[in-house]
Amino acid sequence: MIQKDLAHACASEITSVIINDIGDNYFSLIVDESRDSSVKEQMGVVLRYVNKEGRVIERFLAIVHVSDTTSLCLKDAIDSLFAQHGLSLSKLRGQRYDGASNMRGEFNGLKALILQENPYAMYIHCFAHQLQLVIVAVAKGNIIVSEFFVYVSMIVNLTGASCKRRDQLRQIEHDKIVTLLDSGDIISGKGKNQETSLARPGDTRWGSHYLTLLRLSSMWASVIGILGNIQDDATTSDNRVFIGNHK
Repeated sequence: MIQKDLAHACASEITSVIINDIGDNYFSLIVDESRDSSVKEQMGVVLRYVNKEGRVIERFLAIVHVSDTTSLCLKDAIDSLFAQHGLSLSKLRGQRYDGASNMRGEFNGLKALILQENPYAMYIHCFAHQLQLVIVAVAKGNIIVSEFFVYVSMIVNLTGASCKRRDQLRQIEHDKIVTLLDSGDIISGKGKNQETSLARPGDTRWGSHYLTLLRLSSMWASVIGILGNIQDDATTSDNRVFIGNHK
């Protein structure tokens, strides 16, 4: 309880400094929403403004739990957050979201609901999200690249399809590292040789593909071992052919 009280006190002081720094100036709103590990919908709120020294500042304000991701629910959450910190919607001059319909919808999206109250709150489609969509479209348009990542996803899904396989992969990787340490091929040290696992790539986070490839490359020998085990355990000829072709 004391730790939570300290965390809340620190958060309150930091938030107070941010609000005081904004003062009565205009500001912009950046919002994104996603589920957390406990499958609760969360909305992250960031404010962008120009401080007294003329520098453009971005400050994370809060993570707000929302019952659902409808535009009306998000708008109510923003109104409540603004009222809590004494922020006025009339001072809003920009709003930036991704391309989801609940955010950028022309008639019922969060953008439209805010514009109904403040026509000066210009909407800008998140440039990072736009770039992400371009990269995904270009990658899928190239047959070689597209098929390559299809195979990568298949391998990751196969090796992580069950707790048993994940445990086997972890154990094989552990045994490999121990062997390399004993032979002197790698050295130990703080932060080195940490336990890791394969990461699934996702189109909404292109950086996740890079992380997947890095981990797949470093754990390739262990992955081959797991695929061999799956092939041995396969009960149908179709499964044997599938695993054999993709090894």
